[in-house]
Amino acid sequence: MKFIHAADIHLDSPLNGLSAYPDAPADQLRSATRDAFTVLVDRAIDEAVDFMVIAGDLYDGSWRDYNTGIFFCKEMGRLKRVGIPVYVLFGNHDAESEMTKKLELPDNVHTFGASKPQTFKNDALGVALHGQSFKQRDIVANLVTGYPPPITGYFNIGVLHTALEGYATHASYAPCTIDELQAKGYQYWALGHVHEFEQWTGAATIVFPGNLQGRNVRERGQRGAVLVSVDEAGAVEVERIFIDVLRWEHLTVDAADCENLEEVVRKIGQGLETLLDTDGEVPRAARITVTGKTKAHGELFGLEAQLRHEVLAQIAGIGNERLWLEKVRIETQPIVDAAKLHERNDAFTDLQAILNEAATDVNFNEELRAVLAPFAAKTPLDLQSLVPLIEQIRKGDLRELIDDIAPGLLAHLAQAE
Repeated sequence: MKFIHAADIHLDSPLNGLSAYPDAPADQLRSATRDAFTVLVDRAIDEAVDFMVIAGDLYDGSWRDYNTGIFFCKEMGRLKRVGIPVYVLFGNHDAESEMTKKLELPDNVHTFGASKPQTFKNDALGVALHGQSFKQRDIVANLVTGYPPPITGYFNIGVLHTALEGYATHASYAPCTIDELQAKGYQYWALGHVHEFEQWTGAATIVFPGNLQGRNVRERGQRGAVLVSVDEAGAVEVERIFIDVLRWEHLTVDAADCENLEEVVRKIGQGLETLLDTDGEVPRAARITVTGKTKAHGELFGLEAQLRHEVLAQIAGIGNERLWLEKVRIETQPIVDAAKLHERNDAFTDLQAILNEAATDVNFNEELRAVLAPFAAKTPLDLQSLVPLIEQIRKGDLRELIDDIAPGLLAHLAQAE
């Protein structure tokens, strides 16, 4: 038999990080999660799978309107017409307490209850699926302990939305351990909640398929689901299938061998073209970070805006229909050691001494905060949470800002001289 295991679809969740840019693919951003789900259903039909499992976070909280539910029903109707059942478990984002709107689903869709573990049996396939949906968002109890024992003679699948233990980047919902899952006696665990692909083998095959579509630059690289094949002896084979319709990438460019801005831009352009060597038909949204000790550091200092426009020009040459820019960051370092500059006995050395003292100069910090505070106050709240420097300005702690800027300023002046 074959089945598809997916999770963390987050239907109609917005993609963040591009919408403010004039060249952003607005239509693709709005429909990316839906488009990816349609591709998933296409793949299920093409593979003629026996069933599909969705292990939580099908939705992204309560629908803004009924269109989200209507879209899901339409896609489930496509599977119903070819005889493919779907087993859905609700996680923290689509828990009973989170959903204020509901629609009657096609009868090929089976949803796990939230009050206690529930088992669905498919006698024709000899498969038993065990699962429990979330009743409220913050389930902190170990749900595995309540799951029933395996049914003898059946291929037993446990469906669970969980952080396991040790995934600090994900809220610790329904925590459990790999050993507990293996000890349950099931043959396969279809997990959800963690957005990265993970697989463990043993008495049971345990899989996080990752999320279906990356929604921001923190969810980089190929995204999708898994196609699981089980032979007559019960051996399990897991194949990743990539479903994403827009992919986020983080391109790190080492500028150590670059002499100036022009060479940095050229190297970035080469890196962007390389991104499209794999799955070139999938559009990319890229964050670019320029690193390394480089002679170009002084010229790059304070030129994030110019570098961004240079990169946009490179992207325009490659093709805006396949590649968009999320952000450019400059994290280079000067080749000239600031400590050696201290040996000079001139005004340049005096400036370095002033900058060294500036971070702890109370009066200077107050004056600088007074200048920057109005700009910080006008910054949108969602941006403030993404840029720690804004919060530092609000609190009046500018030491990190000064420490970051001083080396670049000195390198820029030294190069200009």
